[in-house]
Amino acid sequence: MQAVEVLKQTVRPQEDASGRIGYSTWIFIASVLMAVALLYVWSHIHMTELEYQIARELNSREQITEEQTKLKVELATLKSPQRIETIARERLQMTYPERAQVIMLK
Repeated sequence: MQAVEVLKQTVRPQEDASGRIGYSTWIFIASVLMAVALLYVWSHIHMTELEYQIARELNSREQITEEQTKLKVELATLKSPQRIETIARERLQMTYPERAQVIMLK
């Protein structure tokens, strides 16, 4: 029974002789509430910064994907047999070999 009374006394806020809660208790409660509020605001600001960072990264990814698509089209154009044949004929003055010039190896 005494343990319960001791527990009640330790859990109960500090009271002065008139039964009121002291200034130190109010200051402690206000400090805890302020700390919780600051933690909430910090977490909200941090979350907003992360959202902006995610948006920047998604935008960057979209630009890189678009650039990759353009490069694939350019590569396909550069590898085109018609383009290579045109360059060989016009710039390098090449022609198809005649039948006698072709040697078949077994």
